[in-house]
Amino acid sequence: MPMIEANGVKLNVLHMPNADPAAEHLVMLHGLATNMAFWYLRLAPALNERFHVTLYDLRGHGRSERTQNGYRAGVLAADLAGLLDQLEIDQAHLIAHSFGGVVALEHACREPERVLSLLLADTHIGALCEDSPYNHWYEGEALRQALESRKIDLDVSDPYFGYRLLKVVAEMHLEKTEVPEVLQELVNPLSGALSKRTTQQWFKLLTETDAENELTAPDALSVDRLSPLHFPILAMYGSKSPAMYTGEKLLRVWPHAHFRQVLGAGHFFPMTRPEELLANHQALLTGEFDQLARNRQGEEPINHFRSDRFLYRDGAWYFHTREHTWQGPFSSKRDAGQHLARYLRDVSAA
Repeated sequence: MPMIEANGVKLNVLHMPNADPAAEHLVMLHGLATNMAFWYLRLAPALNERFHVTLYDLRGHGRSERTQNGYRAGVLAADLAGLLDQLEIDQAHLIAHSFGGVVALEHACREPERVLSLLLADTHIGALCEDSPYNHWYEGEALRQALESRKIDLDVSDPYFGYRLLKVVAEMHLEKTEVPEVLQELVNPLSGALSKRTTQQWFKLLTETDAENELTAPDALSVDRLSPLHFPILAMYGSKSPAMYTGEKLLRVWPHAHFRQVLGAGHFFPMTRPEELLANHQALLTGEFDQLARNRQGEEPINHFRSDRFLYRDGAWYFHTREHTWQGPFSSKRDAGQHLARYLRDVSAA
C-alpha cells in the first residue's frame, strides 16, 4: 500500500481499480480508533465490482502519519481533498462511518461539486446535538449505571461521550482491567483481533498529540452549512446507537435524503451487518428509494426513518412499525407482510 503526501501529511492509501477504466470512483472513510481495515474484508471487494475503490487511513490512524496537530474535521477534510487531487479523482461517491462522516460532510460543504453521492453510517454531528443527545438514548441509563458501579468518571449526557469513552476503554485495555460487557459493542474496534495494536495507537494519539482537544472541539456542521447539499444522500443509523439522535435531527435538514434504521444494531453495524449497507447503497444509486412512498396517506410531508421491517426470532416472524413497536409472532414472513399491510391501511384510515 503506497504512502501519498496530501495537505502536508503522509497518508496510507489502498486503491482498488475496477476492470472498467470508465467506472466511477468510491472513497471510504473510517471512524475514530480504527483504520481502513474496517472496510476491507466484507465491503470494499463487493463495492469494487462496480467502482474504483479507494481506502485510506485518516491522519494519525493505521499507517498514516501521526502529526502533533491537525485533527479537526476541517483539516482532515483538506487531507481528503488533497488526496483526491493527488489521485486525480475529480468526483467520487463517499461512504463514511462515524467521525469519518463528519470529515466527509466538511469536504462536501466545501466542494459539493466533487461529491456524487454520500452514505453516512452512524455519524454523530455535535453542532446538531448541543442539547445532550445521550439524554434521549433509551439504553443510556443502563450504561450510566454500569459506569457508576465501576467508578468510571464519564458523563453519558456529554455530546462527546463516545470519543471520551474510547480513551477510557483504551486505558482499561492497556492496564488489563476488565471492560464491562455493556461497553463492548460501543468500542468494537478496541475489542477485536487487532485490539492491542489499535488500542495502543489510539491511546498514544490522544495522550501525545493535540488530538483529544481537537476532536472534541465544535465541528461547525450547522444546519445552514448542511442544508444546501443536494446530491443523493443516504443516512443509516443503528436503532441501538446513541448516534441515532443525530439522524433524527437530520430528517429535517435534507428533505431529499433517505433515512434507514438498522433494527437491533449498534454503532458498528457496517462491520456486523455489511449486507444491509451494501443493499441500501445499491438502492440509493439505482433510484429504488425514490420509487417508495415516503409518507402515509394524509400524513404531513416530512421525512421518516424506514427499515427492513421483518425480523425472524425464536421460530417466528415479527414486523416493526414506525411507532417503534413490534407486532407478532406470525408463522411466516408472508403472513407478517399481510398483517403489516393491514396495519398500514388502518393507520392511514385513522
